[in-house]
Amino acid sequence: MRVLGIETSCDETAVAVVEGAAETQPVGRILSNTVYSQLTEHRRFGGVVPEIAARAHLERIDGLVAQALDDAGMELAELDAIAATGGPGLIGGVMVGVMTAKALAFAHDKPFIAVNHLEGHALSVRLTEPVEFPYLLLLVSGGHCQLLTVRGPGEFTRLGTTIDDAAGECFDKTAKLLGLGFPGGPAVEKAAVGGDPKRFALPRPMWRKPGCDFSFSGLKTAVRQTVEKLPADDPRAVADLCASFQRTVGDVFADRCANALARAPSSTLVVAGGVAANVYLRGRLEEVAAAHGARLVAPPVRLCTDNGAMIAWAGVERLRLGQVDALDFRPRPRWPLDPAAANRM
Repeated sequence: MRVLGIETSCDETAVAVVEGAAETQPVGRILSNTVYSQLTEHRRFGGVVPEIAARAHLERIDGLVAQALDDAGMELAELDAIAATGGPGLIGGVMVGVMTAKALAFAHDKPFIAVNHLEGHALSVRLTEPVEFPYLLLLVSGGHCQLLTVRGPGEFTRLGTTIDDAAGECFDKTAKLLGLGFPGGPAVEKAAVGGDPKRFALPRPMWRKPGCDFSFSGLKTAVRQTVEKLPADDPRAVADLCASFQRTVGDVFADRCANALARAPSSTLVVAGGVAANVYLRGRLEEVAAAHGARLVAPPVRLCTDNGAMIAWAGVERLRLGQVDALDFRPRPRWPLDPAAANRM
């Protein structure tokens, strides 16, 4: 099965072609994976501007589709389906991707598959690693922070989520306060190298409390207050604060994942999403997984941030099960992986 995937939920315009076996087994092959990052358009604003993002997607999408097909050495007629992120995300960008995918599917008589952006992250590990269902997933990005049991495409049980801000947002805010630039995750990780992770005592919201929920608003406030008091003549202050912040987030992740592994035991802990690219945090999660008799698996760094390959792969997984969508699908700014979760809380 060969599926073209389109991702336009935020500030990356991405198109890829992925190949997977017809039977339901993990591990596929990326035939092409093109990404246009809009960082230069948004950097001067210190964050993503939805209108600018949507216009950039519209300007780039056709060329990237052509490039992805050319890199894969394929024609549209050779594809088995067209997949696109149907939400959640910035609705203007999601609409660009969905309408492009619908047009291609209609014009070439191919199945159309609307992929939940979060499911793309959740299943991405199976594109490169032989990970069997079910597994425990820590999904961490700029807009999301959740712990879920993954049983298959569309089969998710949410164990915990953030009650306020996401971890990735906290990284971005910390970087902005320290003048490190955008995006914040890589900037903070780089600045933390060589820093003293014990210098600043920062709060660890929800730490050692029952359950699997997260909270980062208090940590974000504490970082702001600490930044305001940093000595201007201390060349180590920024590195030490970044290292202390990173360690604090690692403490929270380890604590929450330990609770999740106790509540829903699994032989595999998967971490996915943009924040999963952080090497220090991966190390902390490896420790907690090993302590519970599990292994940690993460997608390659290039597949942690938003990309078309994860959408194409989710399309492969759904196409195997006959899960295709009608062309009247409506893009969704919000689309929970586990719609029933709110009723269980």
